[in-house]
Amino acid sequence: MPNNKVISIRLSTGWLAVVSLLGLVSVFFFCEYLIYYPVILRCAWPKLSAVRGGEVADGRSTGSTLRAMVLSDTHLLGAVGGHWFDKLRREWQMERGFQTALWLLRPEIVFILGDIFDEGKWSTPTNWEDDVRRFHRMFRHSTDTELVVLVGNHDIGFHYEMDWSKLQRFEKVFNSTSTRILTKKGINFLLVNSVALHGDGCPICQSVEKELVKLSRDLSCSLQVGPCAVEGCEGAESLPPTPPIMLQHYPLYRVSDASCTGEDAAPPEERHLLFREKYDVLSKEASQKLLQWFKPRLILSGHTHSGCEVLHDNSYPEISVPSFNWRNRNNPSFILGSHSLSKCFLPEESTVIAVYSSAGALLLLAVMAHCLCFKSVGPLLPCLSLCALIGKHKYL
Repeated sequence: MPNNKVISIRLSTGWLAVVSLLGLVSVFFFCEYLIYYPVILRCAWPKLSAVRGGEVADGRSTGSTLRAMVLSDTHLLGAVGGHWFDKLRREWQMERGFQTALWLLRPEIVFILGDIFDEGKWSTPTNWEDDVRRFHRMFRHSTDTELVVLVGNHDIGFHYEMDWSKLQRFEKVFNSTSTRILTKKGINFLLVNSVALHGDGCPICQSVEKELVKLSRDLSCSLQVGPCAVEGCEGAESLPPTPPIMLQHYPLYRVSDASCTGEDAAPPEERHLLFREKYDVLSKEASQKLLQWFKPRLILSGHTHSGCEVLHDNSYPEISVPSFNWRNRNNPSFILGSHSLSKCFLPEESTVIAVYSSAGALLLLAVMAHCLCFKSVGPLLPCLSLCALIGKHKYL
């Protein structure tokens, strides 16, 4: 064979290797970094639909509208049940999704509705510190954004597993009590430790219910007007006179997800499964207490890993926020809230897998095409061992 033909084959093989490498790097960059930008760019803060003289419907100035982002159920894997690749893959997905959303959307406050960790209920001190370190790395944020974290059953255990040491460990890390009212730009956010609302008189349950009764009194006193405003309200904390937005991990009681619709709702085969009180949802009694005590303008909850919209007592809307983690669903999402709400989706895991699979198939086809074109000289070139193998298989 003429030397110039061998040189031509070697050059062709070299170019194939270079192009393949560049292609693989480009696909990796797109799937692991770039894809989050066009997907999240489709999201937007809700637009003002009813503006009168610079005010929204409740009388607040449009310039004072709060930009809040709400997500749930991040479930950072622990040392016991967490496979290293699952941990690496899904935590990178959440980190990129969160950091991209922060950069593009600039929320002023972010709420995470519990189940931050997957194994917080049984983590050793060493494992707990490692989980917390990873969380702070993934959900890092500037001082312009406030991060507020609620407690879930996987963080401190189900009702029968939780104790003061687990609860206080969680509250210390996130520098807050698990039941309180947070006021931002005239909006009252009621943060509820729903894991403790079993109503059986356990010490933590008693403490949480006592605090909720106090907060209910403070809100009721703040909503009173006229000469009776101070009656029975001595020592009550002054709050903006507006019903709260209630945030908690467990949803209020509902029979099932049968009425839930939307692309992030539970799969059709799961929507009619009956929920268990005090496990999948709060009990009827605890749910009615919360509604009677606070009469919230909106309830936001997590736990089910799927989206749902429910209207309780024909008056109180609740939105279940899906999991933010690919491990729990193919299409994670989060809520954007200002004067109203909108939903924002992250890239689907199946899309990323499809891109990688397509790129791999194209690369394989390119190598096979190259080998078939030069099959007669494949055995002469050590760098074309794959081609030689393909050629040998064909001749057999």
